[in-house]
Amino acid sequence: MNTLKIGDKVPSFTAKDQDGTTISLEDYKGKKLIVFFYPKASTPGCTAEACNLRDNYKELQAEGYELLGVSADSETRQAKFKSKYEFPFPLLADEDHTVINAFGVWGPKKFMGREYDGIHRKTFVVDGDALVTKVIDKVKTKDHAAQLLE
Repeated sequence: MNTLKIGDKVPSFTAKDQDGTTISLEDYKGKKLIVFFYPKASTPGCTAEACNLRDNYKELQAEGYELLGVSADSETRQAKFKSKYEFPFPLLADEDHTVINAFGVWGPKKFMGREYDGIHRKTFVVDGDALVTKVIDKVKTKDHAAQLLE
């Protein structure tokens, strides 16, 4: 797993969001962007994390941030997740792992003694020039916005 680090340039990417709309890194040129990766839509930890970001969205926007959630879920699953919890930010349906691989968050994981490959829950703050300015490796799902605003 070759994860992006602070100071790295984010490779250009394009992916579809929950509505089938194409979103690319270029859309955020000149803006501060938070890209948060989560393993699976509508699971307890991912729901807690995304809802915490939703509940603090105005504070994040006040600091000049745009948000983008990413998982390998289908557009349909992302659309249901977004609709059910009324997220004000797009969720990328990165089924082919374009964005996941660009950021280097796919790799070996362990859960209940079982090893498998999957998405690591990580968040990246990217500046207007597509440079990584912050990486959160240990995401606190219920208090994620505070980690970003500190």
